[in-house]
Formats: sequence, structure tokens, C-alpha cells
Amino acid sequence: MKTLDFYPTTEIDELAWPEENYDLTIDSPALLFFTDFQNNKPLVVESTSSVLNVKELMQKEHVRLKFVIDDKKHFIGVVSADDLIERKIVQKVSEGLERAEIVVAELMTAKKNLKALDWQDISTATISDVIRALKNDGERHCLVIDRENHKIRGIFSASDISRRLRLNIDIQEKTSFSKVFTATL
Repeated sequence: MKTLDFYPTTEIDELAWPEENYDLTIDSPALLFFTDFQNNKPLVVESTSSVLNVKELMQKEHVRLKFVIDDKKHFIGVVSADDLIERKIVQKVSEGLERAEIVVAELMTAKKNLKALDWQDISTATISDVIRALKNDGERHCLVIDRENHKIRGIFSASDISRRLRLNIDIQEKTSFSKVFTATL
């Protein structure tokens, strides 16, 4: 076992900064804002996980979206903080499920209901192109697929983009008949 020593910081004046210090603007390449799963491990949760546990975990981790995988580690959908709101949990309880027995698969958005941008398209896009796409679609997150290799390549997050640009990006969720209908149930 190695013993680690502490040292005084009184003689230290500088902070380490990343080599690539970009002055980011809305005209910056979209790839500078992209969470690439070839470089960053995706945040995943198993489909059989308790929604109560996942909700608590997401709050502790300060994340609003996780990828849902099955027992073979295949991507089957996403679960967002909006999917885990109390009203949706209570709705499942009213359908006869015990609160503690509700699993992520019952509240997630299945991959067949998701849309994504293409890796080739975003590789030449600016972040303003991505912001416009997010706003037009009313989405806070956007998956990016590599259609050639049949993989989810990564994700854009409106909150990450907003934070890095120091710009308020107001995403208005689109209202659809199905959302209005399920909200009244």
C-alpha cells in the first residue's frame, strides 16, 4: 500500500486548463457539443430496474435522461426525468401495480418512438443547426445515430449546449393529441 502525502498550495498560482480552449459560439461546429459514445460511456439503466430507484439515482446524478438496455445489453429505449414524474407513477398504481414493482420498461420511451439525427449530417453542421432542430421538434435531447454501423453514436443535450454557450435555450415541448389525451387520463 502506498502512503500519499499532502502538500501546501501557497506557492501555486495557476489552474490547469484544457489544451483546446475554444471560444464557443452558435456558429461553432456541432461536434464540439456532442457527447460521443466512442469517447464517453453512455448512462444506462436496465429495463427491469425499479422506477423509484432510477428516479432517485437520476436526481443524485443530476441527469435527465438514461439509455435503457435489456438483459442482453441491447438498446431498447430511453427514460427521462419527465417519464418518472409522480403523476405517471400514480397512473401505474391505479392500473393495479404496486409502487415498488413498477419498472423502467413500463414508463420508458421505446426506441421505435424515438427520432435521431444522423452522424454524417451533424459532422458538417453548426451548433445553431442542432439548436434549431431541437426547438423545431420540441426536444431537450437528441440522439445521434451512425446509420452505417447501426449504432447510437451519441447525444446532444439542450442543457449542456446552453451551459457551454452561456445562452438560454428555451425548448417548448410540442403538444400532440396523444400527449394531451394521456395527460387527462
